[in-house]
Amino acid sequence: MARLKEMYQAELAPRLMKDLQLKNVMEVPRIEKIIVNIGLGEAIQNIKVLESAVDQLSQISGQKAVITKAKKSIAQFKLREGMPIGCMVTLRRDRAYEFLDRLINVALPRVRDFKGVSPKAFDGRGNYTLGIREQIIFPEIDLEKIEKVKGLNVTIVTTARTDEEGRALLAGMGMPFRK
Repeated sequence: MARLKEMYQAELAPRLMKDLQLKNVMEVPRIEKIIVNIGLGEAIQNIKVLESAVDQLSQISGQKAVITKAKKSIAQFKLREGMPIGCMVTLRRDRAYEFLDRLINVALPRVRDFKGVSPKAFDGRGNYTLGIREQIIFPEIDLEKIEKVKGLNVTIVTTARTDEEGRALLAGMGMPFRK
């Protein structure tokens, strides 16, 4: 079982139950899933960019990434409906906790001039979205095989009902929020 999940069950869940004044253990916020997404506009001209992004996302997450296709046609971007324009992976259960552990303790400290993540990136329902400018902060990525630095979005979906509950959950897990 993931190290972060054990810490959540042993220490964080009882503490959150007391801090948030919850009566039932099932009300305690927990991580439902983590979605990691890379959007590639340049995949319209060069499909090879997409293949390398799928490989790198699979290395980062430990799970095979799926290619996402355009939902609408946009003439200005020379984009047609159904064209491949990105890739994503959805992590659940132990894999989600494992990824979050690596993100907080290994990847984020490797960001240059890192001062913490924004505490304002919650969506109003306790879910948190984080943009990462370069995929090379993950140690799984081999720097020799990189032809282009790509950014990625990480969305942490929680069962929290409010942003305060979601913030308490992620802060308890060690997410380095800016003061």
